[in-house]
Amino acid sequence: MSAPYALTLSGLSKSFRDTVAVAGVDLFLEPGEILCLLGPSGCGKTTTLRLIAGFDKPDAGSVRIANRMVYGPGVNESPEKRRVGMVFQEGALFPHLTVAQNVAFGLPKNADRKEIVADALRLVNLEGYDRRYPHQLSGGQQQRVALARALAPAPDLILMDEPFSSLDRSLREQLRMEVRAILKARNATAVCVTHDQEEALQLGDRVAVMNQGRIEQLGSPEEVFHNPDTRFAAEFFGVADFLPAWQDGDCLTSEVGRTPWPAFWPSPWPANRELQIMVRPDCLDIAPNENGNGVVVDKEFLGAFNIYSVELPSNNRVRVMMSHITHIDTGTRVTVSPREGHRLLPFIGGRAFFNAPEYMEQISAPAR
Repeated sequence: MSAPYALTLSGLSKSFRDTVAVAGVDLFLEPGEILCLLGPSGCGKTTTLRLIAGFDKPDAGSVRIANRMVYGPGVNESPEKRRVGMVFQEGALFPHLTVAQNVAFGLPKNADRKEIVADALRLVNLEGYDRRYPHQLSGGQQQRVALARALAPAPDLILMDEPFSSLDRSLREQLRMEVRAILKARNATAVCVTHDQEEALQLGDRVAVMNQGRIEQLGSPEEVFHNPDTRFAAEFFGVADFLPAWQDGDCLTSEVGRTPWPAFWPSPWPANRELQIMVRPDCLDIAPNENGNGVVVDKEFLGAFNIYSVELPSNNRVRVMMSHITHIDTGTRVTVSPREGHRLLPFIGGRAFFNAPEYMEQISAPAR
């Protein structure tokens, strides 16, 4: 018999007056899974976290944690009874308490506090820091204390609200990998809210891209990055450009290359249905060529690589990632082509349909 889900959201909804913040979210987490809720400001990710924690009351739907109903018909457990650990943006440590006292704050009175605190600090590599105060710690150390405090009571679920946003870039990158290792060492189930694409890539086992209160796409970081369901997911989770495309015999053709025409697509293609292809900067290559199909109009230096902006004959532009050892001047005419092993992803009406034959009947119908 399979273990119950660590978290189940069913039809979760919340509005603030006329603004819909969360619109019928359905979601489940396996025990030990780390989920990143990713999206822009106002997409509903933080409200979803607050509904799970019990800080806000849903208008509809249910919340189950470790197969226990904490919100639903006739049930609304208070936050302190939900067995949830919270890690906030700033760590939210008590400045007048020592590290050990902060970690012990949420523990039951009858617990072996000293042993639990020592174990939690050992887990986050802060042994010997128990008598220090928050102002004596670096930002990264403060966040690790906050994580130790959240883990100490052995909660069923850890909730993290943009826990690395106040840290500098190098510390942020280091700490999120440390936090992932700590969570995995405890087999802890966690939900992390973030607007940082790199954070979602590195931290999450799965990523839920949110837009206007709904989950736009849910999947592994690799799945969402390489096979985005929608234009929004493609552009928010990575860098993406979209170009017009058309049918040319048995190929789907664009200004930068072609891909085989999907066997399940209608042929000939209806003239009133616009086709596009999605390309990411790492999907394309450029080489100087006086008869090339593009002109370099801008270059962005990003250390290990350059991002070239190339204008095509249609006046559309694509971004191309090249090694920092490649030097191409602005104004140079170049040939733009797909890199070997990369594919051009077809889009129709803002949605990717490469692996969605169930939509073809709808697309084949006359436009109204």
